[in-house]
Amino acid sequence: MKYLVMVQGSQADYEAMAGKPSENSPAWSEKELQAMYAYMGEINNDLAETGELIDAQGLTEPAQARFVSKDKDGRPVITDGPYGETKEVLAGYWLLECESLERVTEIALRVTECPGPEGFVEPPVVIRAVPEAGGEC
Repeated sequence: MKYLVMVQGSQADYEAMAGKPSENSPAWSEKELQAMYAYMGEINNDLAETGELIDAQGLTEPAQARFVSKDKDGRPVITDGPYGETKEVLAGYWLLECESLERVTEIALRVTECPGPEGFVEPPVVIRAVPEAGGEC
C-alpha cells in the first residue's frame, strides 16, 4: 500500500528556521538546522535502502505559495501566501510503499523525533493512504 506521510508547519516555523523567533517558534541555529537536515537525510537513506521510499520533498515557506480558486461568479481568485486563515500548511512529505499502516506509523513516529532548538514543538505528522488507481483505501 502507498502512504503519504506529511509534516505540517507554519510561516512562523519557516521564519524561526531563518533565525527569526516568534512566541511559539524559537530561532534555529545553523548547527540545529544541520542536525535536522542530517536526521531527515538518515530517514530518507534508510527508507531508500528498504525500498519503501518513492519520493520525499520539503516545501517552500507559505509566503512563497499561491492559492488559486474561483469566486461565486466563476472568476479566478489568485492570492499569494501566507494566508492568515491558515494556521498550518504542508511543510514536506514522503511518499512511501509500506507493508502496513503499522509500519508507516513507525516511520511517522521516527519523523516526530527530529531534533530542534529548545522549546521547539514538533509539528504534527499526518499519514494518508493513497489508493491504487480506481481503488479505495
